Amino acid sequence: MTAVVTRSFTDFSQIEAVSPDQTPTIAALAEVVGATERAPLADGTTVRYANLDYAASAPALTAVADAVTEALRTYASVHRGAGHLSQITTRRYEQCRETVRRFVRGRADDAVVFTRNTTDAINLAAHVTPGDVVVLDIEHHANLLPWVERKDKWTRIVEVASTIDETLAAVERELEAKPVSLLAVTAASNVTGEVLPISRLASIAHRHGARILVDAAQLVAHRPVSIVSHGIDYLVFSGHKLYAPFGAGVLIGRTDWLDAAQPYLAGGGATADVDVESGCASVSWHTGASRHEAGSPNVLGAIAIAAACEAITELGHEWIGAHEAYLCALLDDGLAEIEGVRPLRVFDDGVERVGIAGFTVDGHTPREVAEYLSAEHGIGVRDGKFCAHPLLNRLGHPDGAVRASFGLGSSSDDVDRLLHALRCLCDHTADASAPRHRKAHR
Repeated sequence: MTAVVTRSFTDFSQIEAVSPDQTPTIAALAEVVGATERAPLADGTTVRYANLDYAASAPALTAVADAVTEALRTYASVHRGAGHLSQITTRRYEQCRETVRRFVRGRADDAVVFTRNTTDAINLAAHVTPGDVVVLDIEHHANLLPWVERKDKWTRIVEVASTIDETLAAVERELEAKPVSLLAVTAASNVTGEVLPISRLASIAHRHGARILVDAAQLVAHRPVSIVSHGIDYLVFSGHKLYAPFGAGVLIGRTDWLDAAQPYLAGGGATADVDVESGCASVSWHTGASRHEAGSPNVLGAIAIAAACEAITELGHEWIGAHEAYLCALLDDGLAEIEGVRPLRVFDDGVERVGIAGFTVDGHTPREVAEYLSAEHGIGVRDGKFCAHPLLNRLGHPDGAVRASFGLGSSSDDVDRLLHALRCLCDHTADASAPRHRKAHR
């Protein structure tokens, strides 16, 4: 399949401003579905919808939607089918594994298991992991709850420190104190966008005889990931954060734990042989990815993920990084100038961030801010605790925060609109709270 993407410029020296005293404009880096949708405003007018909620679900790339539409022409049941369309779909489905493996630079013998989403992939990993696990307290619930809910196995939670170095030292102390099977960490925070040093964490884990699982749901759409170079044992992510439609995720990693564990689901497709004799069933299970993919797989979901991987590869992470760095700087600088807006950070040492910005606005609940941005300006953001309740609590925001996030379909106009809207909100709040002086009666 061929992905078609667009770039808005050939290099950053060619960014053009409308006039010398205006901020340069950056167009979207690729075409996404729904880019021209309009949103109704409270005054009855409509405006182009500014989607700044990519971290929740990125819109599908047009190239991905095209690939799915094309696949429907020859769509049929996979595996064990001799028919022409079944063979085509089976071939395509298995090729998707290789596309995903290449995208994250996996080992040749790694299993690529298609799941429903990141949460499902981590639950599968929790099912097959044989021993105790260490996690951080800043994790998304997807990389926290599957571990703490396991029976007969311990999960130890490490509280991150104010700096990366101190946090890595705390992880090392925990692994030194008592051996564990696995260190499970996020690659990038879904609340603040801060990126953790995966290679250093992998080295610490391996030094103490543990493996590492990386939740890359918020990273793979923004930065290149290499299972081999980073020393990752297991990697998980979702299609819907990678510009593919809802419904599929993936777990890539070493096969021994996967093959040793009972199948994640019991059913057809996972079985090599089933026999019933004297009222008892005897089952032989497949090894490899199919062991944990019982039932009819989400073929179109796998095709969508693979198409997204190809599109991002064709576009190039250097372009994605440059585009995102410019928009991040524009947003950060603008937020810093608005009195009453308070950005969220986990670490004090200025670590790298992907295109995610969490913040609060003085005098307003997160839901009030999100509703105002939608109703008055046609801007979509996320509000709440982002399935990361422990992190929001420790940051001092038990009622949640606001999160703006962007990606390939975002432009500087989207960021400018958000900043303008927040200025309007904060200026109105300041005016409303200013003392009112009445003229004296004579």
